[in-house]
Amino acid sequence: MTDFGLKWSCEYCTYENWPSAIKCTMCRAQRHNAPIITEEPYKSSSSLDPQLCTTQGGSTLLICPESSARPRVRIADELPETSSKWSCHMCTYLNWQRAIRCMQCLSQRQQGSHQGPLSPLEAPQTSDSWPRPSLVTSDPCEEYNDRNRLNMHAQRWPCSACTYENWPKSLRCVVCDHPKPSSTPEMLQQDLEAESAMSLSIVNEQERDNVRTAGGGGVSGGIRGRQSKLSPPTCKGQAEVKIELASGGVGSDNEQEADFKKLKQIRNRMRRSDWLFLNACAGVVEGDLAAVEAYKSSGGDIARQLTADEVRILNRPSAFDAGFTLVHLAIRFQRQDMLAVLLTEVSQQTAKCIPALVCPELTEQIRREVAAALHRRKGEFPCYFFTDLITFTLPADIEDLSPNVQEKLFDEILDRDVQKELEEESPIINWSLELGTRLDSRLYALWNRTAGDCLLDSVLQATWGIYDKDSVLRKSLNDSLHDCSHWFYTRWKEWESWYSQSFGLHFSLREEQWQEDWAFILSLASQPGASLEQTHVFVLAHILRRPIIVYGVKYYKSFRGETLGYTRFQGVYLPLLWEQSFCWKSPIALGYTRGHFSALVAMENDGYDNRGAGANLNTDDDVTVTFLPLVDSERKLLHIHFLSAQEMGTEEQQERMLRQWMDCCVTEGGVLVAMQKSSRRRNHPLVTQMVEKWLDGYRQLAACPNLSDGEEEEEDEDE
Repeated sequence: MTDFGLKWSCEYCTYENWPSAIKCTMCRAQRHNAPIITEEPYKSSSSLDPQLCTTQGGSTLLICPESSARPRVRIADELPETSSKWSCHMCTYLNWQRAIRCMQCLSQRQQGSHQGPLSPLEAPQTSDSWPRPSLVTSDPCEEYNDRNRLNMHAQRWPCSACTYENWPKSLRCVVCDHPKPSSTPEMLQQDLEAESAMSLSIVNEQERDNVRTAGGGGVSGGIRGRQSKLSPPTCKGQAEVKIELASGGVGSDNEQEADFKKLKQIRNRMRRSDWLFLNACAGVVEGDLAAVEAYKSSGGDIARQLTADEVRILNRPSAFDAGFTLVHLAIRFQRQDMLAVLLTEVSQQTAKCIPALVCPELTEQIRREVAAALHRRKGEFPCYFFTDLITFTLPADIEDLSPNVQEKLFDEILDRDVQKELEEESPIINWSLELGTRLDSRLYALWNRTAGDCLLDSVLQATWGIYDKDSVLRKSLNDSLHDCSHWFYTRWKEWESWYSQSFGLHFSLREEQWQEDWAFILSLASQPGASLEQTHVFVLAHILRRPIIVYGVKYYKSFRGETLGYTRFQGVYLPLLWEQSFCWKSPIALGYTRGHFSALVAMENDGYDNRGAGANLNTDDDVTVTFLPLVDSERKLLHIHFLSAQEMGTEEQQERMLRQWMDCCVTEGGVLVAMQKSSRRRNHPLVTQMVEKWLDGYRQLAACPNLSDGEEEEEDEDE
């Protein structure tokens, strides 16, 4: 066992050193009262004692400084001690020849010349040289010690600002955050990207856990899984969005280092909500709905604007600008499905209470009736069609309720934002006082979920009063498009060609390009949650066997009022591929507002006695007639979609076609309207029962004596 009593303690750091060490191994301080080692002529090289460091003859052996306490044989009888050492050019310390650095100040040994005469080991050997004994020309332990000391100091790099020695893997000083002198901007970029990716991964993993915990109900459940061309799905269902950090502009190294330092400071100041917002912005660009949903479900502000620092972190100047919101990005990259999610507030002040949600048992029975009412026609045109004519209207008993209860009812069943946009921001519906007041044909926009199936939901709401929850209507739409693809493709191609020519877009596509676009339209019909286009509205008119009138905004506009493009949805869709005798002439009305469809329904009335400027309606008290305008607020005729070249003509010819497919008349004010007829006796009994059960809840509220004063309205809502 080693005797630690032979060690000597350093007077500076108290480190216990081996007795052979003349300097402290820890602090490199000179040993106090170090013994003088003399050099005597070589006597014998055998029988060495490592502990006594003497030969058997009694002569003392030289011990090389900084060695591993091994005795070493040297020749010192013919040359002085300094002849075999080299002097340091910094501190003049005499070092051994094998030393690469100065043992005192660690300065690099200068190359090119020897200081002093050559040692016997380095002198050239000739035939007349004096005889030499067999010497140890290389000590492996000594070489390893020198190499380890060199590597120990070479592995660390001193900071140029605070002189702290950092490990080589550190790209910045751990004390003052100063960049490594030899680091390149690419190395700093990799470090920042790694840290940023780690932060994003943690945030996204937390959000995915929250989404899994919350479940798939409501709007979030409908949004999840949506796939379309405008919003392609992410790989493996993940919601991560890789944000590439800026790598700095072209400039000097100092400018790039300062830029990276500031970028890292910005990133360190960001909170979890900030990362969620950046994730949502990148998700809009990449088409990742999960990232947008995660930000919105966490309570994030939809109107939040990007700052200059956040734009630097996103590092895509072509996509992101300071001041942009999620809505601006969705409009810029034409994310129609995301616009519906962003522009419709899910967490509204008033909880929605529509008939389909109040009566779940009746709603399921109605869905089964809808599936049973769908049939496929045999023959050359195997398209699906409904066998029943059902039109949903609000009950007239609503007017018997007190004003407070009526206000509460309309808040819970209507979409106030859509109603305001179609009425006030642009006069699209209810712009005629004659229709809205004297003829009681005011249209109401029913609240609709924003799950990507808003078109199909609005069609069933306007007819049966329910949602397409089981995708029955979507399946019929998909099968009809594929089975009758040739018929619909001919109409679509001819209409698109005419539409492009009418707007001065003088171009023609190859047949391969037409086929590719048509394949995309077919794929949208088969994807649950995918946004649908004008062609799908045209096919739905054939499934319903009745015209569809869409009252919608003409332009896409930003919050700044900038016009971004045409919507192309407003107009009349006729079942032109059916025989007129096979179709009903009572249309339904839909509203379109920036990527979202809503059902427009009227309220039941007591019937009319030959109203409508001489038109003989022949109605009774059980029939409700709603007058739907076929012109806009400027008295221009609504466009008829998907007309063939033979059917296109003047405005008089199109008006004549509208009169053939619908029951039309002209009011006393000179407005061309289509009559939507609905009968209580012909309406489906399950739909009537669902509406009555929904209305009973508000009748009970009206019976409360204090509700008229508005004191216990909130209390009754909780009950």
